[in-house]
Amino acid sequence: MISWKSLSRSNILWSLVALAVLLVFNVFFTPHFFRLEVKDGHLFGNLIDILKNGAPIMLLAIGMTLVIATHGIDISVGSVVAVSAGAVAILIGGDLTGNPRYPIIVAMLAALAISSAAGMWNGMLVSRVRMQPIIATLILFVAGRGIAMLFTNSMQIWLYAKPFAILGQGYVLGLPFDIYIVGFVLLLTFIVTRRTAVGMFIEAVGSNPTAARFSGINSQNIIFWVYTFSGLCAGIAGLIVCSTVMNADGNNAGRLFELDAILAVVLGGTSLNGGKFYLLGSIIGALIIQTLTTTIYAFGVPSDVAPVVKAFVVWAVCLLQSPRFRSMIANVFVRRELST
Repeated sequence: MISWKSLSRSNILWSLVALAVLLVFNVFFTPHFFRLEVKDGHLFGNLIDILKNGAPIMLLAIGMTLVIATHGIDISVGSVVAVSAGAVAILIGGDLTGNPRYPIIVAMLAALAISSAAGMWNGMLVSRVRMQPIIATLILFVAGRGIAMLFTNSMQIWLYAKPFAILGQGYVLGLPFDIYIVGFVLLLTFIVTRRTAVGMFIEAVGSNPTAARFSGINSQNIIFWVYTFSGLCAGIAGLIVCSTVMNADGNNAGRLFELDAILAVVLGGTSLNGGKFYLLGSIIGALIIQTLTTTIYAFGVPSDVAPVVKAFVVWAVCLLQSPRFRSMIANVFVRRELST
């Protein structure tokens, strides 16, 4: 039986508490925040917007979780989002008639292949060349924007192929289609990492790579494929971002997404030191970030001030997740009880 003491030590619990606090805050201070409307068989409202707009960050967080679990980091995912969006846009084409240059499925698969190749590049630098993860991914962080700009010829490409809009604008059973994509990727990742030995290998590499190597685990291959998967997740997020606005902007698509993805993973309880990881926690972290963003803009906070508010809330949640901070608070209450 799970005790409250063990739950209180769980970082996922504190993530849920933070999300609940944000939602309760909106109950009292944001009018109609929980109102849901049905139009043309589709659900609309702030909660639906949080799920819909948070889908790209959730996808990035899933891939980033496994990368961080190996004691790595991938700061190139935002640029890979732009590369994926630019690739699919140039392959589909901006024909006003709506006729794609190449079949949409071919364009999407090509964009995902390019994104996966970008992840392989990062994985090769980290696992084979033995570069520091932040330096290795910094290369693509910078170069990726240039590649995206080359794909789009430094212009915004508008798409008119309506079937492609289903990814970011479609609805199934009243819910946004991109939520089902996130659910599928999350389920598949969960099965591979929690129903096979892959998850244990990843945690072993992140906890103690030397011991993992002596145990017969091929750390290089694990790291290589983890970064490849992160690139694939970024590619899927890029397709959704492009489909949502039917536009590819190599300079702005996915900008700063890497920071939100890393924050989502950390808020979800996965340590940057590697080792044990929490996929569901990362999804909760992404929801915290998107809920916070929605709340900030609902209050009319200027976009240049919003990051300050977001940083303060993230700081508070990270403090709650710190065992040392919680023990300090607990000691304060214990001392007060003893003094009385």
